[in-house]
Amino acid sequence: MAYGISTYAYFWRVSSRAPEPMSLPDMLRDVAELGGEVFQICDYAPIESYDRARLADLRATADDLGLTLELGTRGIRPDHLLTYLDLANELGATLVRSMLNTAGHRPDTAEAVTLLKEAVPRYAAAGVTLGLETYEQVATDDLVSVVRAVDDPHLGIVLDPGNSVARLERPADVVAATAPYVVNIHVKDFAFTRRDGWVGFTYAGCPLGEGLLDYRAMVAAVGAARPGDRGINQIVEHWLPWQDEGYDATARLEHQWTQHSINTLLRSE
Repeated sequence: MAYGISTYAYFWRVSSRAPEPMSLPDMLRDVAELGGEVFQICDYAPIESYDRARLADLRATADDLGLTLELGTRGIRPDHLLTYLDLANELGATLVRSMLNTAGHRPDTAEAVTLLKEAVPRYAAAGVTLGLETYEQVATDDLVSVVRAVDDPHLGIVLDPGNSVARLERPADVVAATAPYVVNIHVKDFAFTRRDGWVGFTYAGCPLGEGLLDYRAMVAAVGAARPGDRGINQIVEHWLPWQDEGYDATARLEHQWTQHSINTLLRSE
């Protein structure tokens, strides 16, 4: 097991609100400085346009920094998944995270199984694992049924219990249902706060250990379900709201949350 950081931990610093958005090499160097061992390039569409030379440079930078690379995308159409398998091979990544749905394609469970049975054997042959993330658009039970039906050790689940709260699924239930199939964990904490005037709630991120995520129980459940499996990396993400003080304050807090998360994970060993 290794601890790492996702591009989602740099959400605001790579956004259009940043005066100079961070590049992937910038993020790699920051991950290494913070003590991370893995960098997950997740939902970062520009990487699809990288040529082989640029991918090789990125891989060399990661190697020089002692970092393992992982990839993340959305969708399960075979041609798209195989594009990301090619990217993974160029980068030396052995895990690709995806989600069942895209804006233009929402397969039911039967179609999802058919599509994945076409692509997953290619992943298995290349030694790359495909992980499907838990999130509110797909019931956790349906996601588990898809993984079970495909029945390939190179297909599993990326566990992020905070996502499924919007579907009124309890994080503990999501953890229990997915634990035997987890191949990657997204670590982010979350909490509800009352809105002004006590009219409703805001559901957003918070520093790790200060919210509703029962981190120790989550890791214990996955470890108990998959004893001896040390290939499950834990990847730091955030749901950091934009700060009223502007970009500098937001970017500074984003960095602080990331450092806090990595430090917390390292102390948990």
